[in-house]
Amino acid sequence: MAVKHNYGIVNREYGMQLATTPPEADGPVLMVNLMKYKEKAVYADGEAEISGKDADDRYAPTEVLADIGATVALFSDVETQLLGAPPQWDRIGCVQYPTRRSFIEMQTRKDFQEKHVHKAAGMAETIVMGCLPIPSPTPRPGLVSPDWSAVQHPPTPEDGPIVVMHVIKFADGAGSGTPDEMVAYQEAAGKVAVPHGVRIGGWYRVEGTIIGDGRSWDQVRFNLFPSKAAFMAVAADPARLEAQKAHRERAIADTYALIVRARINQLPGAL
Repeated sequence: MAVKHNYGIVNREYGMQLATTPPEADGPVLMVNLMKYKEKAVYADGEAEISGKDADDRYAPTEVLADIGATVALFSDVETQLLGAPPQWDRIGCVQYPTRRSFIEMQTRKDFQEKHVHKAAGMAETIVMGCLPIPSPTPRPGLVSPDWSAVQHPPTPEDGPIVVMHVIKFADGAGSGTPDEMVAYQEAAGKVAVPHGVRIGGWYRVEGTIIGDGRSWDQVRFNLFPSKAAFMAVAADPARLEAQKAHRERAIADTYALIVRARINQLPGAL
């Protein structure tokens, strides 16, 4: 069952799963947020003289998160949206909660609800996915990511490290698994990307989407690059492009690919 919110569709079935997971089966969950803001915030008493993004900054429930033991794992404005249908996302935020139940219980706290009015005023659309880690691919023998100081395009003051975020729906409905076509692409792309310094920030399966636009997703992946120039060199490599056409395009039904320069980055692969 789903219910329409002013900035997305709430999936009550997944909400019940989060709220009723037995303690012995519960544990940490990463809530991944894609955010699109209104040009101007709209509160119950009318349009405000602040932007939707500024309203979301007022929302930021950092004290509440700290009180329940949650951690902001990644937070950033979107620099470039490489792939994906509208909307053009403005910001991403990822919060790791100690349990699924803690995420649901937070919604009923008075101090959280007092802040939530700002999110409701500023948010145009959002997707919020509950995610659990999946194993990273095993590196090929002898293929080791070099120190970023030794790569062709190292980080500089003008072009520092980036995170490339992929939100993926597989064509064959693989769910928590990864289709063979995607595995083939990973192997080919890895041969190109590893010498340029790519590191895996974290790969996750999407357990459920608590709020969104009705679409479901299978995985969210975060890959770290020493610079945007390093990523662009990988993206333009003929061998990777060939593998993309032969395998990746067959494997994926829907996707977003976003480049961000993180303000907060506590993903497992972060420096």
